[in-house]
Amino acid sequence: MSDPFAVVREFEQALCAYTGAPFAVTTNSCTMAMLLAVAYKFHCYPSPKYIEIPRRTYVSVPMSIIHAGGEVRFRDEDWAGEYQLRPYQIWDSARRFTSAMYRRSRMQCVSFHHSKILGDSQGGAILHDDPVADEWLRRARFDGRTEGVAPKDDRFTMLGWHCYMSPDVAARLLWKLSKLPAINPDLPNDEYPDLSMMEVFQ
Repeated sequence: MSDPFAVVREFEQALCAYTGAPFAVTTNSCTMAMLLAVAYKFHCYPSPKYIEIPRRTYVSVPMSIIHAGGEVRFRDEDWAGEYQLRPYQIWDSARRFTSAMYRRSRMQCVSFHHSKILGDSQGGAILHDDPVADEWLRRARFDGRTEGVAPKDDRFTMLGWHCYMSPDVAARLLWKLSKLPAINPDLPNDEYPDLSMMEVFQ
């Protein structure tokens, strides 16, 4: 195959068609999708650097915020399916995946972990509608590289992360998406601990 990543782009297009999002940027996990989304907002808006999330959620969410250069604040919230990383229009949608789920002006981060609605060994994506953000996020997930350009010919203008989706995962997810029902209920929340009480986040 001359371009193994063609299937990744095909899967991203299928995600857009299914969810209604104008753009979909795939990653190797929902955790990294959130880190990139937060890093992009900090790139555009130097302040505020704090992000507020429910105190009961998956542990990697506050870690992603901190790794992106932010400060975590916790709130009480009974949530289902998704919640906002306030004050930004970033949403942790790891427990939701259904057709036409995208909402305008949001960055909705979805998960393709094996336990999720559309699941495999790993994977995530940022659903969004910003063409400027799309270019930044695609470079950011690929070591700051330009897709389709050999490193020796590229011009590096940003620091990136090594978190792109591999073609084998994209191929399996593309097939599974073709069989997925149009309407899927939210997954129930796990028994998340109170992260605000953990020393690492204090």
